[in-house]
Amino acid sequence: MKLKLLPLLIAGLALAGCDKPANNAATSSTAAVTTPAPAAVNKADAVAVVNGQYIPKTALDELEKEIAMRSHGQTFPKEKLVEELIQRELLIQDAAQKKLDQSPEFIARLTDARKALLSQSDLQNFIAANPVTDAEIKAEYDTKVAAEKGVEFKARHILVKTDAEAKKIIADLDKGGDFQKLANKLSLDGKEAQNGGDLGWFLAAQMVAPFSEAVAALENGKYTKTPVQTQFGYHVILREDSRAQTPPPLDAVKEQLMPFLQRQKVQKMIEGLRTAAKVEVLIPLTEEKPAAVPATVESVQPTAVEPAKSVAAPAEAKPVEATPAPAAEPAK
Repeated sequence: MKLKLLPLLIAGLALAGCDKPANNAATSSTAAVTTPAPAAVNKADAVAVVNGQYIPKTALDELEKEIAMRSHGQTFPKEKLVEELIQRELLIQDAAQKKLDQSPEFIARLTDARKALLSQSDLQNFIAANPVTDAEIKAEYDTKVAAEKGVEFKARHILVKTDAEAKKIIADLDKGGDFQKLANKLSLDGKEAQNGGDLGWFLAAQMVAPFSEAVAALENGKYTKTPVQTQFGYHVILREDSRAQTPPPLDAVKEQLMPFLQRQKVQKMIEGLRTAAKVEVLIPLTEEKPAAVPATVESVQPTAVEPAKSVAAPAEAKPVEATPAPAAEPAK
């Protein structure tokens, strides 16, 4: 039975990066880069043998993990996985026979890969030796999450097109009009127009600035006495209630705090290495503007044939009206 190569592997992985240009700078240190000899594999620990070279069972385990990660859990029959490993080994042996592993391009790429793996290994080693503790997570939670003293508001609004319409609604409210009925009848905000303009609970930061400032300035149970203009129109706002923001429990944010604290530790470690190292930057870090070309005498003096032309003063520039960037729509 003829087995096809797995499309996710040879086509997508083994050839990945083959068109990457060689790093010529790396070739200067290629002599120090050597490929370690493969560890000896017993026949009992192998899945196949190719021209006397055993393929270890661990290679099959790694391939299964590779596929699961890159194909979102998709699995393949074991016979196809073994065939994939055999074909990889055939390519490796063929490349070695052609001495491709001795080419400057290969050695340069091997140098780059070695550097990348070393930097990753150093970070992983540091994180393993300096894990984030529960006490550090609790301290971060107490200072950054639990200590947050935000205020949530519960409000309703009526949105109309013009200032005059909003002022008429306010006049109706002053006469004892029902806010919810007026919202259902007049508000342009479709969803809220069906439930009395109810916006539910929200933080001030979730609303555009004029709206949130007006809500914050109101007392509970009071409505705005002047229309509040935003890019959406004119609002009449009723603040129904307010409460201190309840922070999420520690368990709910622990997984979010963990990587943040890890990055802090890593950054501090790298800063320490940077401080202790002797570093000299050898290239300019800002682009220099090209020098202005001086005008020649011929370019500014009139010729004998053609009289000099007078240079008219430039027309006065008209100011350009800046269009404000739209703010976020009020949270529903």
